[in-house]
Amino acid sequence: MNVLNKLKKIINKEDEKINFEKISGEWLNYKKISIKSSTYYNYLFIVERYLNPEFKGMNIESIRNYNDYVRNLQKKLSSKTIRDIVNVLKAILKYYEDENDCILQVKRINIPKLEKKRLKILSHKEKERLEKYCFEKSTLKTYGIIMCLNTGMRVGEICSLKWKNIDLENRYIYVENTVQRIYNEQERNSNIIMGKPKSNCSIRSIPINQKLYEILKNLRKKYNDEDYFLSGKSNKIVEPRNYQYTLKSILKKCKLKPYKFHILRHTFATNCIEVGMDAKSLSEILGHSDVNITLGIYVHSSDKIKKKYLEKI
Repeated sequence: MNVLNKLKKIINKEDEKINFEKISGEWLNYKKISIKSSTYYNYLFIVERYLNPEFKGMNIESIRNYNDYVRNLQKKLSSKTIRDIVNVLKAILKYYEDENDCILQVKRINIPKLEKKRLKILSHKEKERLEKYCFEKSTLKTYGIIMCLNTGMRVGEICSLKWKNIDLENRYIYVENTVQRIYNEQERNSNIIMGKPKSNCSIRSIPINQKLYEILKNLRKKYNDEDYFLSGKSNKIVEPRNYQYTLKSILKKCKLKPYKFHILRHTFATNCIEVGMDAKSLSEILGHSDVNITLGIYVHSSDKIKKKYLEKI
């Protein structure tokens, strides 16, 4: 082998060490031991779907077109999705900086601002129509919708709820788990993952109001502690995606718009503010990590509240 070929081989080996795809794989392995499985698979999805296809084979130290990449993403993805992608990208670059004592100008990567959208909630008439239908049908799945309207639980939380988490004596629901379907880009399939909620604050107790208590009291004797609330069986989970389809089907039958499941949580929170609940208490019920999240999303979202106070001037 001549000197030139040896030199090329050495250079190629050095390039392999700082190949973006190799570094992103190292970062994923590094993060895997300290994060939830669901978070890991979300990171893996972002790396495999968005980052590696763009930067695969490139020397991580020589890439300079990050902001061009972000601008291209803005043409086809929402600000929230782009922010998630950029945050993972920055974490990978920061990992490389720390491991190799170098600077890759991570701070120069622009993160788009979140688009401020008007919060969608069910009107009082829409809520009444939905609850009326759910009471009439009297199935576990329709009662689950009533539960979400009266607790603000997320779809993954209601899907993972077991009867052992419902304390009728003290009138509390204990939110301890969540379930979600995670797509594995490498294996080209998806799996249901049961785990702890998104943050420690999401592990919480929610008081049961009288309306919900009457429903649960009549149902409780039919089920065992290990039975899931929505399925009524210990060996069957209702998947979040399927339960979202159930809600859309019910909304259609009620002649309401095909709202996303999260509207139940938004409606609950806004109703709590309307009746005078303080932001701190609401924050704890919703499982927010910071009361400012609750303040930012809900406290100023109701036109009814604004009009009420303006009339007092």
